[in-house]
Amino acid sequence: MKGLKLGIVGFCLLLSNSALCGDIDAGEARYAQNCGNCHGPAGMGLASYPKLKGKEIPYLIDRLNTYRAGTKIGPNSDLMIMMAQPLSDVEIANLAAYLNAQK
Repeated sequence: MKGLKLGIVGFCLLLSNSALCGDIDAGEARYAQNCGNCHGPAGMGLASYPKLKGKEIPYLIDRLNTYRAGTKIGPNSDLMIMMAQPLSDVEIANLAAYLNAQK
């Protein structure tokens, strides 16, 4: 999988015949609403909640899609499933772009 960085505003991920783009600023706003309480500022990780900053976009998208589907994959699965289920594909792409941009 290849990614093409678009300045500091967005990120596009090319998957087969389609492109999935994420808006870093929109991802930051969405992250601030819910995710930062557990994963810490800019995804640095807190207590039992893992560090997410700098993770690869395909990994982040896969994890959020897995949780959104209701699949348990770790000790915090019940909470993550509840948080991921309302996310749209666009919100997931935005969150992934934001977290990947945090170095």
